[in-house]
Amino acid sequence: MAAEHIRANLQPLSLHVPEPKFRPGDAVDFAAVDVPPAGAQRRPDTAEEARAFTDLAYTLVRVLDEEGRAVGPWDPKLSPDALRRMLRNMVRLRAFDERMFRAQRQGKTSFYMKATGEEAVAVAAAQALDRDDMCFPSYRQQGLLIARDYPLVEMMNQIYSNRGDKLGGKQLPIMYSAKEYGFFSISGNLTTQYPQAVGWAMASAAKGDTRIAAAWCGEGSTAEGDFHSACTFAAVYRAPVIFNVVNNQWAISSFSGFAGAEATTFAARAIGYGIAGLRVDGNDALAVYAATQWAAERARTNQGATLIEHFTYRAEGHSTSDDPSQYRSAGEATAWPLGDPIQRLKQHLIVIGEWDEERHAAQDREIAEDVRATQKEAEKNGILGHGLHQPLDSLFDGVFEEMPWHLREQRQMMMDEEEASGRPWARK
Repeated sequence: MAAEHIRANLQPLSLHVPEPKFRPGDAVDFAAVDVPPAGAQRRPDTAEEARAFTDLAYTLVRVLDEEGRAVGPWDPKLSPDALRRMLRNMVRLRAFDERMFRAQRQGKTSFYMKATGEEAVAVAAAQALDRDDMCFPSYRQQGLLIARDYPLVEMMNQIYSNRGDKLGGKQLPIMYSAKEYGFFSISGNLTTQYPQAVGWAMASAAKGDTRIAAAWCGEGSTAEGDFHSACTFAAVYRAPVIFNVVNNQWAISSFSGFAGAEATTFAARAIGYGIAGLRVDGNDALAVYAATQWAAERARTNQGATLIEHFTYRAEGHSTSDDPSQYRSAGEATAWPLGDPIQRLKQHLIVIGEWDEERHAAQDREIAEDVRATQKEAEKNGILGHGLHQPLDSLFDGVFEEMPWHLREQRQMMMDEEEASGRPWARK
């Protein structure tokens, strides 16, 4: 009776359901987003124990200040040529995205995902890694391939699933695979690439190799079990791997609070596992480069894994299947306090006297024309909107090292039926 009496006097429990600050039609105010001054964050020695700099999981590592100057200990002091190369690849990525988005709207392919506002996360990171390091991307890191000079025509062939598609039309558009460019096959199942990256990194260490792995996922995917399994293995075996969490505020239509953003930062997940954690201004290309370079050195010197949260914003829809106006304020993208990564890097180059508006405009035109010409070249191989471009029986190829008997039998039955009907099912 005493316990029942106590419970009767207690306030009822209530369940907290995260709610985004702004909905469609709301005015946007990002004043609550804490943006510390650029250059104020210390840069630990890469040999320092992770427990000694847990504060870096709660701030923002920033290099570019409001005037476009590179300041503080994280400044990677890149040459003007390296900066211009980074800027060019970011511009190229945006131009590629615009062209392929338009192609999807024209019915030339079924699906596309843009990286608008997140160009630095992939391009700057790729430039900081060695060319033979293995990248395990999510579906918005096409900038990795562009930064590694993968031919745009091959990317377009894959998007169109045409006769030139090296994956034979077997992958959803934008799910590239390029082993020779250190780019692991993209999977539509979220965060499966995290444990794969750890396994690859562990194998590299076990063989005494020098290559490291880097993986990417969105902040929403940190709620997946694969994320936590990967962190456990990486911590236990000190795997030479970099975990990149792209916190662009939205997981499709669910805001970051559903993955835990209201409780703490995503970089803070590293603390519980005993690995290094950094929270970085994801719209600052120099900060992304510096953090990746630091984490790569840490991995190569057997100091273990690093988790980098890239604090950024998804400026457009999740994909061509998404309408962000249905769940977020239209003013968010322009009000985002960390700005546009391309504009910020351009401004830095102008400030140091290595660029100007005229050259930038000329580069925009040149790249746009190059991407347009490449699209025409790819479309000579066909477009997805015109149907199947691969022989139908090729769907069995590249799946098994030795095809099982029942699949060989099914393939033969299919070919016999095609021959009997006199109706080819694919352009040969």
